[in-house]
Amino acid sequence: MNNLSQIWSKRFTHYLNEVQKYMRFVFTGHLAIVLVFVIGSVGYQYSEWLKVVETSFPAEWVVAVLVGVVLAFSRPTTLLREPDQVYLLPLETKMGFYFKKAQQWTFFSQVGLAGVLYIVSIPLLNRVTDLSSTQIWIGLLIIILLKLLNVQIEFNFRYALRGKWVFIDRIIRIVFSIAAIQSVLTQNYLLMIVYLLLLIVYNFTWKKSGKEQPIPYEHFVKVEQNRMMAFYRFANYFTDVPHLKGAIRKRTWLNFLYLLVPYTKNNTQGYLVFRTFVRTDDHFYLWVRLTAISGLVATFVNLPIVTLIVTAALSFATTIQLKYALLSSNEFRMDMLFPIDSSQRAKAVHKLVRTVIFLQAIVILICLLVQGESLFYVPPIVVFIVSELTYYLTKNPEKKIY
Repeated sequence: MNNLSQIWSKRFTHYLNEVQKYMRFVFTGHLAIVLVFVIGSVGYQYSEWLKVVETSFPAEWVVAVLVGVVLAFSRPTTLLREPDQVYLLPLETKMGFYFKKAQQWTFFSQVGLAGVLYIVSIPLLNRVTDLSSTQIWIGLLIIILLKLLNVQIEFNFRYALRGKWVFIDRIIRIVFSIAAIQSVLTQNYLLMIVYLLLLIVYNFTWKKSGKEQPIPYEHFVKVEQNRMMAFYRFANYFTDVPHLKGAIRKRTWLNFLYLLVPYTKNNTQGYLVFRTFVRTDDHFYLWVRLTAISGLVATFVNLPIVTLIVTAALSFATTIQLKYALLSSNEFRMDMLFPIDSSQRAKAVHKLVRTVIFLQAIVILICLLVQGESLFYVPPIVVFIVSELTYYLTKNPEKKIY
């Protein structure tokens, strides 16, 4: 028992240090400013909408669906590693203590999102329902209880079926979670108790079934690896993660784009850089994601100054990350064997960045036209100017020696 306690403590400390190491690069001053403006803008529009929302608005169902879906996604955090499939086998009969710690951390690390989402909806509930303050806070307690049950059920379900049919299990828990929250918000407490009891029985069934099975180390290790890789990919958008390798995909549905880039000797680097951008997940999805966020902000945020700041900040992030990613690649390329002027790659990267930023500006322009913004041309121009200044004023990454 003491050994397992030490193992969990050391891994948990290492995990927290790893998260803190990369999160300090994520929440920089620039991102903090953007978040302040975005949260302020969304909060302002939410408060303005509450003034005109009709009392017939189905707030109970909306809140129940949003929170219920969040509750059902309760992927376990076990901190297991691949060697554990061998080295922890002698302790298999005592692993209940370790998994109990894992479930506790999974619960505390995930319950906050559902709680915040519900608390944000309280002004809406006060506006369109007759719920008292006591009844609303009872709803929060039920959500906490539901989260605990969801965490235990997902763990026991994965344990019993070795990770199979998880999607079906989530659908079942989404339905029961939504029904339980909707019942408590409509003051139908008897029905809410029935749904809770059904979830408890459901949890007990899979827990009992799992006792007859050996520990599915392979599945839990895979889940943990996928979870950490998702975090590293997110952190990689803000800083370089050395041990993260971006996936390469052909994307044959985009092959027609290569026709736009001359395939000539004088444009060797231009063709190579463009093909690298299209085929590399980290580069391509970085641009897609930041462009989509810019478009959503331009479409739904009615405060011009906020739209301007956010789109400019995302333009800065797109430019600097693509520049560093494409110029500081530490992979061997065949063009290194040929007498090609080294300055060609920098020129090709600049041309590519300028092209994708231009497309990003076009997307923002279209979204502003849909919204009906009078000064629709200002944010796209600012986006392009910020990108050019960012590219010229930031230093090029140091060249690698191969």
